[in-house]
Amino acid sequence: MNEEVIPKLDSETSTQTNMLRGSAWMTAGSIFSRILGAVYIIPWMAWMGAMYPAANALFAKGYNIYSLFLIVSTAGIPGAISKQISRYNALDEYSTGNKLFRQGLRIMGIMGLVFGGFMYFGAGIISVLFVGGDPNSIPVIHSLAIAVLIIPILSILRGYLQGYSDMAPSAISQLVEQIARVAYMLLATYIIMQVNHGNYVDAVTQSTFAAFIGALAAIGVLVYAIFRKMPMLRKLSREGKPAENLDNNFTREIFGQALPFIVLDSGITLFYLYDQSTFNQYMQMFMNISKSQLDNYYSLFGFQANKLIMIIISLSTAMAVTAIPIISGLYAKGNSSKIKEQVASTLELFFFVMIPASLGMYAVTQPLWTVFYRYDSLGVGMLQFSAIVSILLGLFTVLSAILQALYRNRLAIRYMLIGLVIKMIVQIPAIWLFREYGPLVATFIGMAIICWLMMRRIYIAYPFDIDRFSRRFIGMTIFSFIMFIVVIAINWILFRFVGNSDRVFSLLILLFEAAIGAFIYAYLVLKTKLADRIIGSRANRLRRILRIK
Repeated sequence: MNEEVIPKLDSETSTQTNMLRGSAWMTAGSIFSRILGAVYIIPWMAWMGAMYPAANALFAKGYNIYSLFLIVSTAGIPGAISKQISRYNALDEYSTGNKLFRQGLRIMGIMGLVFGGFMYFGAGIISVLFVGGDPNSIPVIHSLAIAVLIIPILSILRGYLQGYSDMAPSAISQLVEQIARVAYMLLATYIIMQVNHGNYVDAVTQSTFAAFIGALAAIGVLVYAIFRKMPMLRKLSREGKPAENLDNNFTREIFGQALPFIVLDSGITLFYLYDQSTFNQYMQMFMNISKSQLDNYYSLFGFQANKLIMIIISLSTAMAVTAIPIISGLYAKGNSSKIKEQVASTLELFFFVMIPASLGMYAVTQPLWTVFYRYDSLGVGMLQFSAIVSILLGLFTVLSAILQALYRNRLAIRYMLIGLVIKMIVQIPAIWLFREYGPLVATFIGMAIICWLMMRRIYIAYPFDIDRFSRRFIGMTIFSFIMFIVVIAINWILFRFVGNSDRVFSLLILLFEAAIGAFIYAYLVLKTKLADRIIGSRANRLRRILRIK
C-alpha cells in the first residue's frame, strides 16, 4: 500500500473521477471477497458429506442473526462517520472531523462489548426468537458473538478512510478479511469432519468463528494504512480550520446521523429474517412436507442462491459506499447543479454494471449452480429469479445511500418500512400462488415499491437530466439483452448434448459463456461510445486493449 496524497474534497471537477476510482477499488475488493466467499462452498460441502443440507441451513440461520446484530452493534456509525467527515473536509475542517472520529472510536468499542455480550449470554433467547429454539444454533451464536466484539472497530476504521474518499485500504482489508476467514474455516472443517470424523455442529461453529479471525486480519491492514497516511492526515489538519469545540455535541451528532444507517443497512437483512422466521410456518400452510425438505427449500434461496447473488449486489454496495462521501461533500457546499450531475452519474454507473451482471448471472445459472452445488433444477430456478431480484436489492442500496448523503434520512426510512410492510402483506398470497418461490416474489414486490418511492423523491428534490438518463438506460438494457440471448442460446446448445451433472464440464462452459458475454457487452458499449459517456476516458483505454475502433 503506497502512501499517496489524499486530495482535498473542494475540487468539483474531480467528483466523477473520485467516484469511478473509489467504485473500482470497492468493486474489486467486494467482488474478489464475495467470489472467495462463494468458492469455499465447494470443498466445505464435500467435507460435510451427507450432513451438508443441515449444516448449510444452520450456517445460514446463524449468519442472518449475526448480520442483524452486526448492523445494530455498529449502529450505522461507520457510514455516519464517513458522511460527516466528508462534510467537514469539504468545509476545510479536518481537525473537527478527526475529533469526531476519535469519539466514534470510543463509542464503537463500547457498542462491541455491549452487543457482543448480549448476543453471547442471550443466545438461548435469540435462538427461540429466530430459529425456533434449535439447540444446535446456540454454539453458533456464541461463536459469532465473539466477532461482534471487534467488528464495530473494523467498521469505523473503514468509515474514516472512506470519508477521505480513500477506498483502497477498505477494499484490500475486505479481501484480506475473506482470505483469513475462509482459510480458517476450511482448515477447521477438514480437521473436524475428515480427520476426527466429528459432529457437523462443531464444524459449523468453527466456520462461523472464522468471522472473528478475518476481522482481526482486516483491522491489522487498516491500522497499517492509517499509520502510513498519518503525515498527510496531520498536514491537512494543520492547514485546515481549527477544530470546533463540540465535544458535548459529538455523541449526539454521531447517533443522530447513525440511526438512519442502522435502519437502512438492515433493510435487506430484515427481509431475509422475516423469511427465515416465517418460512416453515407459511410453507406448511399450503404444502405437506417434512422438516428436512423445508430446510432444503430454505437453504436453496435463503443461503445458496443468496450467496451467489451477493457477488453482484456487492457492486452496488461499492458504489453506495463511494457515493455517500462525494454527494455529502457537495451537499455541504450547497452545489445543487453538481449534486444533480453526481446523482445521475451514480445511477448510470449502477445500471451500466448491474443490468449486464444480473442478466449474465441468469444466463449462466445452470453451469454456475452445478459448479458450486451440483445440478438441481429447483436451485437453478431459484437462482435465476434471485438474479432478477438482485437488481432491485442493489438499487435499494444505492438509492438509500443517496438519500442519506442528501440528509433525507426520515424519508428513506419511511419508504423502507412501507416496502417491508407490503412484503409482509403479500407473503402468504405469494406462497399460495408460487409455493417455494413465494418469498422471492414478495421481496420483489416490496423492493420495487421502495425503489420507485426513493427514485421519485430524489428526482423531485434534484431533477437531473431524465432524457439523457433514459437514453443511456435503454442502451444499456438493449445491449445487455443481446448479450443475454446469445449466452442463453450457447447454454441451451451445449447442455442439450451433455448431461447436467458433470462439474468439470460445467466449469468450462461457465468460463466460456462468461467470457463471451463480457466481450459482447463490452464490444457493444465501446463500439457505440456509450461507455465513454459513463466511464469517460477509461473507455479509450479499453478500446485499445480490445482493439475496437
